[in-house]
Amino acid sequence: MNMEFYKYQGTGNDFVLMDNRDGTIPKNDNARIAQLCDRRFGIGADGLILLEHDTEVDFSMVYFNSDGRESTMCGNGGRCIVAFAHYLGLIADATTFRAVDGLHNARMDKEGRVHLGMSPVMNIEKKGNALFMDTGSPHHVQAVEDLSALDVAKEGAKIRYGNYGKKGSNINFVQSLGENVYRVRTYERGVEDETLSCGTGVTAVALALSHWGKTTSNAVDIKVEGGSLRVTFEKVDAGYGNITLIGPAQQVFKGQILW
Repeated sequence: MNMEFYKYQGTGNDFVLMDNRDGTIPKNDNARIAQLCDRRFGIGADGLILLEHDTEVDFSMVYFNSDGRESTMCGNGGRCIVAFAHYLGLIADATTFRAVDGLHNARMDKEGRVHLGMSPVMNIEKKGNALFMDTGSPHHVQAVEDLSALDVAKEGAKIRYGNYGKKGSNINFVQSLGENVYRVRTYERGVEDETLSCGTGVTAVALALSHWGKTTSNAVDIKVEGGSLRVTFEKVDAGYGNITLIGPAQQVFKGQILW
């Protein structure tokens, strides 16, 4: 059967989005999902996102990494599905939707940026000179001096498998560019390579910087390989709450593909 798809990107993190409110798209065909995401034999993307019907909120988000496996929360993908729902006429400027880690509130501003509410973070673990936390997906955050010279794919894979075993973790490397401005590069599990941006990773980096005392601001600007993102948050007794990931989400093209 022919399936209509839409290609979106959020700071270079790109996704195939499909409207699956009628439930016709098979979700257990991991090989076919991986092929759709393949940049030579398919559409090409860091992941596939399905927009599905939900009886309690505006819609549900189901996210698959480019390896074809259903995965944890994706921040850039979350912003893209909000823009997609707006394009489909499901929502106006604000929404509540369901993802694998629970409910998320979001809104679109006049500049077309999506402000995505993220899950609270109440546990941050010290891992040597790095920090580990779950921002909807697991993230390792490590500060480096020269991010441009770092082989992110090689070093990220070494930590992803060596420190976290089969289950793994996303690996973020961060360098300061000045007051409250940082640069981040991320190795993503499931993609098994560096991506141009990772929303849950950027969120983890902002909280790590606050936890380390490297920033006293509750708003951190972060440059990724595909653009810029902002994370705002509030410190609470047990951790961090009222976390918002702010950035663009753009439709690139749409088409049909044989499923």
